[in-house]
Amino acid sequence: MNVVVCVKQIPDPAAPGALDSDNTLTREGKLILDESDSFGVEMALQLVDTAGEGEVTLVSMAPNNEVSGLRTALAMGAAKAVLISDEALAGTDALGTAKVLAKAVERVGDADLVLTSTESTDGYTGTIPTQIGQLLDWPALTFAKHIEVGDGKVTIQRQTEAGYDTVEAPLPAVASVTAGVVEPRYPSFKGIMAAKNKPVDEVTVADLGLDGQVGWSGAHQAITAVEAAPEREAGEKIEDEGDAHENIVSFLDELKVI
Repeated sequence: MNVVVCVKQIPDPAAPGALDSDNTLTREGKLILDESDSFGVEMALQLVDTAGEGEVTLVSMAPNNEVSGLRTALAMGAAKAVLISDEALAGTDALGTAKVLAKAVERVGDADLVLTSTESTDGYTGTIPTQIGQLLDWPALTFAKHIEVGDGKVTIQRQTEAGYDTVEAPLPAVASVTAGVVEPRYPSFKGIMAAKNKPVDEVTVADLGLDGQVGWSGAHQAITAVEAAPEREAGEKIEDEGDAHENIVSFLDELKVI
């Protein structure tokens, strides 16, 4: 069984964020593996182990040929990676990102399943998994809290507010996994050393046949301004002189809560 995992390399969330002049997130320097994607990597490794054959391949889109986050996922046990790095990617929106990742999956070939997180921790659009499925013309199963593969199909427990739904689809397919679906392993020292020699196929937009379809020229959205959130105003204080409950009821009624 061959599983492709889409992973994002992001600026360290522990460091103060910064914006470039075009209002996009500064992505210079070392990037790390998005924690939300570590669950997909671990899930893929477990599925391949259960199948008894196959391998895990990573695909990632990042500036400056950055591979630090990829090396972390490779150290966990993935076999190889495809990195799309190109100045032409600057300004790419969610749909453009999905186009790049879908083409990278096609470049890998022979994928039975594509795994993603539900959304990245620096983007939060949550649209990429279904867009990849549409572009590949594969079924997309989202918000998986449990995944099983067998008999040519994938079955998930799709997390809902009320519990979960059991959903299945034929392979190949795309599935997004929730945080906590599995417990990601820590890379061992042996794994870290081995990751340094695992192949990373570095490709450009032209290699994928997407010239003019990504970046600012292909984007369908633009960031016009970024403003700080207004400070929270102080709430209303109610002194209890025996009628506090009446004031609270009146306040809730004004908010149309009751």
